[in-house]
Amino acid sequence: MDLTTRYLGLTLPHPFMPGASPMVDDLDFVRRLEDAGAAAIVMHSLFEEQITREEVGTIRQMEVVSGAYAEALTYFPEPEDFRLGPDLYLEHVRRLKEAVSIPVIASLNGATPGGWVAFATRIAEAGADALELNLYDVGAHADEPGFSLERRFLDIVRAVRAAVKIPLAVKLSPFFSSLGSFASELDAASVDGLVLFNRFYQPDIDPETLDVTPSLRLSTRDELLLRLRWLAMLSGRVRASLAVTGGVHDARDAIKAIMAGADAVQMVSAILLRGPKALADVRTEVAWWLEEHEYKSLAQMKGSMSLLSCPDPAAFERANYARVLQSYKLTEPAAI
Repeated sequence: MDLTTRYLGLTLPHPFMPGASPMVDDLDFVRRLEDAGAAAIVMHSLFEEQITREEVGTIRQMEVVSGAYAEALTYFPEPEDFRLGPDLYLEHVRRLKEAVSIPVIASLNGATPGGWVAFATRIAEAGADALELNLYDVGAHADEPGFSLERRFLDIVRAVRAAVKIPLAVKLSPFFSSLGSFASELDAASVDGLVLFNRFYQPDIDPETLDVTPSLRLSTRDELLLRLRWLAMLSGRVRASLAVTGGVHDARDAIKAIMAGADAVQMVSAILLRGPKALADVRTEVAWWLEEHEYKSLAQMKGSMSLLSCPDPAAFERANYARVLQSYKLTEPAAI
């Protein structure tokens, strides 16, 4: 079965790859991923704070001097919390390129179009085959309107696009007032791919110790539904290729994503739970499913359930929303 796909201008034997996570810091594990058939390796992000640590230090010093709300300082990461600093990150790109023969996709996470953009050039020089720009910002500033946040993101993307010639993907969150419009603007900025979606990790609060405790929860397949919706909305409407990340745990999940329009399928939680075998299983089972349903190739199935043929996707969404609400039947609660 022909599972070939095109992602970020790269021809890949199939769409399945590990998503961004620290698991690729271990070279032995990366080799196991390649042996399991991973189409590419996606590195976790290098954060702007790692490149300009003095900014984090300045923030901390200002808070300490003021003495106000000292407990809230735990929202800020310590420098040693980062796994790989800038130099080690570049070295790891080189080591990955030496260790495996599949494409290596690096990742940057920034909040401003500052000097860190130059680091994108260094990543490309280190040998990365592509770069994923992780736009992770919860928009917590009450005085920054949505259009201003989008303009800032676009400035970052354009600056990185000007700095590197390797393929560029943008990893998005779903929290935009008009995601379709913003995706079109990114497309016009010549990005090569869009990754749907980032997962915002929600901090918890320990009321006894007055600490903010980061909590990492693995994805569930319920999270795939939002991604399917936007894959189907964007497929065929943007030039950039589309990747799904979050909620893909088995072959059925992957098939849904590809039908909605995904060119690449990134998996993290399933690999953390079952090891690299999770990738191999999905690839094998998708091939079996395609043969059983008499598809000639994965390309024949891709985008077959997108909304490209729908003249008014918004009306389609509202109609389905109304149908779901009206189909719900109230049942009597069970007797105690």
